Amino acid sequence: MTEEIFPIVNTEGEVVGSATREECHAGTFFLHPVVHLHIFNSAGELYLQKRVMTKKIQPGKWDTAVGGHVDYGERIEDALLRETHEELGVRDFTPDFLMRYEFRSQVEAELVYIYKCVYDGDFNLDPSEVDEGRFWSLDEIKKSIGKGLFTPNFESEIERLGWLK
Repeated sequence: MTEEIFPIVNTEGEVVGSATREECHAGTFFLHPVVHLHIFNSAGELYLQKRVMTKKIQPGKWDTAVGGHVDYGERIEDALLRETHEELGVRDFTPDFLMRYEFRSQVEAELVYIYKCVYDGDFNLDPSEVDEGRFWSLDEIKKSIGKGLFTPNFESEIERLGWLK
């Protein structure tokens, strides 16, 4: 298996270098782009995925429907389409760009590109990436914040988006 190479970007998203996945997640805080897709159904519920226990970061936690890294040389929109298909088996959706922000954890720095869509179709989850997935009401999410069910990134992002007010 070839080693994954990520672009290193500045705060404007311009590529300034490259590094391996391992380097990006080793406390170097190389800023690298990721994509997130929030999937709503037509009833206004938000789809979340439960991360598999084999993930190095936040195993077993509920998270954004789709979250993934942008490969070196890949366009942001292409990464979003690729990740959505890889994780959920979904191809037929129309993403709307919401915002971009910097997220810093204890081991990495990401430039997060957030998209949303409305989707009522079927999912075909990749069991190596996703343990399970389901739609949650926003009220159910609000009541579960801070209880250790969600990734810290998801909790900060949902607050940033203002959807739980």
